[in-house]
Amino acid sequence: MAKFAINLKEGNIEKESELIVGIDLGTTNSLVAYMKEGQAVAVKDQAGKSTLVPSIVHFTADQSVIVGDEAREKLVTDPANTIYSVKRLMGKSYKDIKQVEQYFGYQIIDEDTDSLVKIRVKDKFFTPIELSAEILKTLKRRIETELGETISKAVITVPAYFNDAQRQATRDAGKLAGLDVLRIVNEPTAASLAYGIGLHADDNEVVAVYDLGGGTFDISILQIHNGIFEVLSTHGDTFLGGDDFDRAIVDFWLQEQATGQISSSQSLRLLAEQAKKHLSQHESYENRLEGITFAITRAQFEALVQPLVDRTLASCRRALADAKLKQEQIDKVILVGGATRVPLVKKAVSEFLAARFSTSSTPTKLALGAAIQADILAGNQKDLLLLDITPLSLGIETMGGLMDVIIPRNTKVPAKVGRRYTTSIDGQRNLKVAVYQGERDLVEHNRKLGEFILKGIPPMPAGLPKIEIHFIINADGILQVKAQELRSNVEQSIDVQPQYGISEEEMGRMLLESIQHAQEDMARRALLEARNEANNIILSADKFVQQHAAILSPEEIEITQKLNLALRDAVAGTDKDLINKTMEDLNAYTSPLAHRAMDTAISDAIKGISLQGMDK
Repeated sequence: MAKFAINLKEGNIEKESELIVGIDLGTTNSLVAYMKEGQAVAVKDQAGKSTLVPSIVHFTADQSVIVGDEAREKLVTDPANTIYSVKRLMGKSYKDIKQVEQYFGYQIIDEDTDSLVKIRVKDKFFTPIELSAEILKTLKRRIETELGETISKAVITVPAYFNDAQRQATRDAGKLAGLDVLRIVNEPTAASLAYGIGLHADDNEVVAVYDLGGGTFDISILQIHNGIFEVLSTHGDTFLGGDDFDRAIVDFWLQEQATGQISSSQSLRLLAEQAKKHLSQHESYENRLEGITFAITRAQFEALVQPLVDRTLASCRRALADAKLKQEQIDKVILVGGATRVPLVKKAVSEFLAARFSTSSTPTKLALGAAIQADILAGNQKDLLLLDITPLSLGIETMGGLMDVIIPRNTKVPAKVGRRYTTSIDGQRNLKVAVYQGERDLVEHNRKLGEFILKGIPPMPAGLPKIEIHFIINADGILQVKAQELRSNVEQSIDVQPQYGISEEEMGRMLLESIQHAQEDMARRALLEARNEANNIILSADKFVQQHAAILSPEEIEITQKLNLALRDAVAGTDKDLINKTMEDLNAYTSPLAHRAMDTAISDAIKGISLQGMDK
């Protein structure tokens, strides 16, 4: 509902500026806040009890979606169809998370590609972007119910150490939820705003924000002076948090105390989470599950998680070094995130950064800070200026697979940096520009964000063309790249879309499905993509059987051919999910056979080397 105000002096009607809300999209819980009479307020549920929405999505038998407390109840009774900690998967491929796949209660698909990871629920496949969008839709409905008006603009917080792919994924999730995401704001900056630091003209402090949430960690050093929030440095780990503390307890119990098989891994995970919270106030914890006693002392727990805490302190050292500061120069420490309630964490940070604590157990701080940031964007707080940074270096691939950094980590954003290059071959007409993010010298160790071709360079001797490449990074930390040959003015520019994101075309189709229920176009595209992928696998399976028939048993050949035939039949039909399921069945069966074939080939090669050595 649009609001209007009457200007009595001018005698006309003025439309009020549209409300911009602040959202904390968390690993464990999410919430939404807005500015009310100059104060940031987190929105409670209809019962008026809790501001928190558990970041859990459940799919019912009829494929309807439940989010929040009701979904949390399904973690034990229906874990395969209940998705939690999806923030840890944002902007990730399967290769990024395969080492910890077993700790998720739901099925993550291995497509052996660099595309965004997919989660299987029944016979449908979802990306973390789509699942996060369901959480954001719930938050959107909550505040619209509270205010009685439509909300379409938001500021969303992300860990400071989120890379470009993860930031793009968060923005895309907002779009799918029907939100225009005006700004992606780093969580430490939001926390500083929420604590009221820097809101007074005479504030002049160096602040360390230690943020250990359910799934992510980062440390940021801020200089605050005269209403200017300047982030000096940041460091962290986007796969380290309270979930890992819980996992340490689960592993301890399974190795040391469990004498039988627990039927529900989710029940044990929830018990570990309960133990972690209990040990913050008590010296020991004991409970029974399925007839087995599970116990742990605070000393045992602290020994288990000490390596995790040490990893956070290593990040603190790096952030201080990047900011060119010593520990004693920190005036104040802000503890953010549920995992900072663990006594060992507080003690370790207190000893490392011997500064005054500003800590609070309330989990609403990030959303409140996002609401204040939204208020700044709306022009209602003109005395505050936020100067954020990019957490990771950005550059391009040069000869020999080297990473040439164009924008170093901890550069203030927004920023524009250019560098000049040339060709390496006489008459070269095209130049590939491959964009990477990371801190390693070789691009193979860094994250590829995308690539494009600068075409139409006039033929010249190698070294003569002058090619200028500009990196433009906006206030959200999202990148645009431009390349221009200066002698001919040939140029090319792109908004870098990470391999781990989804394209604008895909986004458009998803939005049509979500908003207008125009499912036919999207279904047709998805069916064609599934068919194309399946046809490649069919050919590969046929070829595999022909090449390795000698090491396969008749039964293995028969089953492989039977599964391959089933996939051919599925491709001839129009059920995309059946194609994906049949494809997965074939991959699951043939994967061990492929490993065996590889082992055989390696063994034969080693034998050949040995025989040659004997001939000499």
